[in-house]
Amino acid sequence: MDLVDALHISAAGMKVQGVRLRIIAQNLANADSVAQTPGGDPYRRKVVTFRNVLDRELGVETVRIGRFDRDWSEFPKRFDPNHPAADADGYVALPNVNSLIELTDMREAQRSYEANLKVIESSRGMLQRTIDILR
Repeated sequence: MDLVDALHISAAGMKVQGVRLRIIAQNLANADSVAQTPGGDPYRRKVVTFRNVLDRELGVETVRIGRFDRDWSEFPKRFDPNHPAADADGYVALPNVNSLIELTDMREAQRSYEANLKVIESSRGMLQRTIDILR
């Protein structure tokens, strides 16, 4: 693998982590979004999966977005019979977004993004030094 391949692999890693960060931001922004109608479903947490794809041009595997999905876990409920979204029993379904999990995922995605950026910076520096030597 040469330095150009490392640049392409790291750029693909940065791209998917950027998408992951946007999904996490959507989840955090909607962490308090309840249903608009009585007994309706609130915001459902989104998740993103990755997959490896062989880049035939480079001859290496890079990471890509696998698919976007929803977290199908149960909605937590809160007893609030006066709320407009309360069901017949007086419970309001809350989003299945756990802010602590989202913040942990965000930190992981941020660190992965930064690691890929460091690889790009190092590869670029090595390429520049090689060009300087060849002059």
